[in-house]
Amino acid sequence: MDEATGEIVAAAATTNDFSDSQLLPDLLDQIDEPVAQVSGDGAYDTHECYVAIDERAARAAIPPRRSACIWQRGHPDNPPYSRDENLRCIRRYGRKRWKCECGYHRRSLAETAMFRVKTIFGDHVRARLFKAQGAELLIRCVALNRMTHLR
Repeated sequence: MDEATGEIVAAAATTNDFSDSQLLPDLLDQIDEPVAQVSGDGAYDTHECYVAIDERAARAAIPPRRSACIWQRGHPDNPPYSRDENLRCIRRYGRKRWKCECGYHRRSLAETAMFRVKTIFGDHVRARLFKAQGAELLIRCVALNRMTHLR
């Protein structure tokens, strides 16, 4: 979701066989414009997600798991992983301050957009086949974007 416009800029429909973190690279590929920040919950705390975010030169606002360890130690030739920087900041200042400084709470805007989709269109799809269900969900996102622009 684009925070400035409230527009849904990427979406995907999947079965329960996929985790959120597996979808992030595909979602980022749907976005042509530069991405400043990617915010997500702890489910996105994977190496693949950080690689995808780094490839877009975006900031990762993903809280490391509470049991997280530094990934890269003692390699001054390589730039530090953004996850390691997040983890160091959390250890130094606390999780609450890190969330405020990186704007982590703005991710709730995306959750609110999905809540609006469910509130306006219902949380059930009418199509029977999965491919048609995916199309139905994407049409709902497009419709919500058009309503957002009417304001």
